[in-house]
Amino acid sequence: MSDLPELGFYGLAGHSGSPRDLLDQVRDGERLGLGAVFLSERFTTKEAATLSGAAGAVSERIGIATAATNHNTRHPLLTATYATTMHRLTGGRFALGLGRGFDMLFDVMGLPRITQAQLADFIGIMRRLWRGEAVVDHQGPAGRFPYLHQDSSFAEDIPILLTAMGERTLEFAGSVADGVVLHTFFTDETLARSVAAVRRGAERAGRDPAAVRVWSVLATVGDHLDEERRLRKLVGRLATYLQGYGDLLVRVNGWDPAALARFRADELVGGFPGAFDVIATTAQLEHVAGLLPPQWLEAAATGSPERCARRVADQFTAGADGVVLHGVTPAEVEPVVEAYRKIRPDGMPDRSDLNPGRR
Repeated sequence: MSDLPELGFYGLAGHSGSPRDLLDQVRDGERLGLGAVFLSERFTTKEAATLSGAAGAVSERIGIATAATNHNTRHPLLTATYATTMHRLTGGRFALGLGRGFDMLFDVMGLPRITQAQLADFIGIMRRLWRGEAVVDHQGPAGRFPYLHQDSSFAEDIPILLTAMGERTLEFAGSVADGVVLHTFFTDETLARSVAAVRRGAERAGRDPAAVRVWSVLATVGDHLDEERRLRKLVGRLATYLQGYGDLLVRVNGWDPAALARFRADELVGGFPGAFDVIATTAQLEHVAGLLPPQWLEAAATGSPERCARRVADQFTAGADGVVLHGVTPAEVEPVVEAYRKIRPDGMPDRSDLNPGRR
């Protein structure tokens, strides 16, 4: 079975109270030939460093990336050490993925909100440490650090990914990162504009625009799944995003803000005590489905495995370098992967590089 380095998946997609499930998911992903596992972080049972080590320990060929962790939750030297450890543990298969996170969460945690200036400063510190340099008397947006150093013999090539949504953040990501991970429920038009923004940001920074690897994130919820799971992974997930940052998602997609206002004004939505993709009942999810414009749910892969596979291929037509099959485990998406192999576009990469942060 040939490898598919252009396809990835999220480990423990969404909320999970069983982190050990990741082990079989990584093994299944590798068995299917998927190119990468992406690991998000939640402050419950999904700590990124632990999950990364577990993924590295049970795999030999699959790439591993955080998508994303927040740089303000760890000391820079600890993050640099985490990444170097993973880099060597996996034989170079690890990419450190960073993100902006949520201002309100950082406020209640007592952490500083993340800015682009902080990210640029932090990325510079990481790369210096991985080159074996000492960072002395540093005072910048990422903080004040009298002395940071790992090992003068280091010459580690560890890619850095950024997750991004808005145009300015996408351009910034193209200017500083090795790869970019987009967001779920982007229309094909939004995907194309997002890729162009990343390339534009790289070019303005004097970098090779083609060298930045852009991953689309595609909710892949085929008819081979039962109805309850389809509702939770599609309607529930989109509704959860709309709860958290609906204005941004609607704006980048050019969707009707009045439809978002109607969604928020609904009695169930307005008083819902948590995330729809976690605690909503089937009846509640069916109610929410009636609130969402049908075209919003079309920004996903649905229907038969063959139709889902065609939607995956559409992502490459729109400019993506890789596609993260989102919301499903490798076992759940296996029929789609099999269908995709039959229509895999010409010119897809071979397995010359196992790292999801390098193109």
